[in-house]
Amino acid sequence: MNAPQEVWTLAEVRNGKIHPVSYELLAWGRGLADDLGAPLASILLGNGVSASAEELFKMGADKVYIAEAPEFAHFTNDNQLNTIEKLVETYNPSIFIAAATTQGRTLMPLLAARLGCGLTADCTELSIDKQTKRLIQSRPAIGGNVMADIKTRGRDPQMCTVRPKSKRPLQKDENKAGKIIPFTPKKETLRSVFEYLGFEPERTVGLPLQEAEIIVAGGKGMKNAKNFAKLGELAELLGGSVGASRMAVDLGWAPYSAQVGLSGKSVTPRLYLAFGISGAVQHIAGMSGAETVIAVNHDPEAPIFRVADLSIQGDATEILTKLIALLKERRARA
Repeated sequence: MNAPQEVWTLAEVRNGKIHPVSYELLAWGRGLADDLGAPLASILLGNGVSASAEELFKMGADKVYIAEAPEFAHFTNDNQLNTIEKLVETYNPSIFIAAATTQGRTLMPLLAARLGCGLTADCTELSIDKQTKRLIQSRPAIGGNVMADIKTRGRDPQMCTVRPKSKRPLQKDENKAGKIIPFTPKKETLRSVFEYLGFEPERTVGLPLQEAEIIVAGGKGMKNAKNFAKLGELAELLGGSVGASRMAVDLGWAPYSAQVGLSGKSVTPRLYLAFGISGAVQHIAGMSGAETVIAVNHDPEAPIFRVADLSIQGDATEILTKLIALLKERRARA
């Protein structure tokens, strides 16, 4: 029998460093590779990143394919797409997983179109069919009301993206080593029609939502934009970030980048404070990974109370105002 084809994950490099989402992908890939009896490899494109490859081994990879070039110092999709296409054609992986980030959502559809293979986006579960050894990709469908299990037809690789923060990285193994496979792209492969001008980060309270340990989120129960803005004040006092339900975003109280749920971001903070959020299934799916959930809602039957560790029935705006005052008073005494 031929050796099982490899399972690949796409490592992301930001500001010259491997982004933590790369380690989450290795956690996804490790289980699939073990079920197939196949090697797990990570694809690393960057400039001066070879020294970081050892971290990928410690977090689960058996191999790392590295392509280094000054053109990879900043993300431009066409030269990275060209390089990854050549890697796939050379080494023929069976499965290729990327994060549903800006980079993953840009590269993977283009790669799938180039290769003529399937792609399933925003998966929440991945598994191997015991009989066919094919990848089962599960994702929400019909507005999040059902979960669809998808198998890719046609040629490999079977490609998918998974939501960041939907799986925790594996425990680091300082003794694990692996094989580095260098890949040198040709000059024409590295050409890009884009010119990198710079990067301007979004201005938000606290860390980006998917990196935050504390999230203060609000929904329609905040009543208006002025009340919703007070969530930012509480987030600053707690050292957290502001999240929102889809309704709050649709009403214009918060940007889309703050949306938590199936149509927004999946988050896994230590503490999730939900003010005036009823708890639709789509929203709960995006924050179910939180360690502790505190919910405030006037409706005693609000679905959010079913997943909350602490439920507070009352007016969300009034309780928020009192909580801010108490925290300010405690800070003043300290």
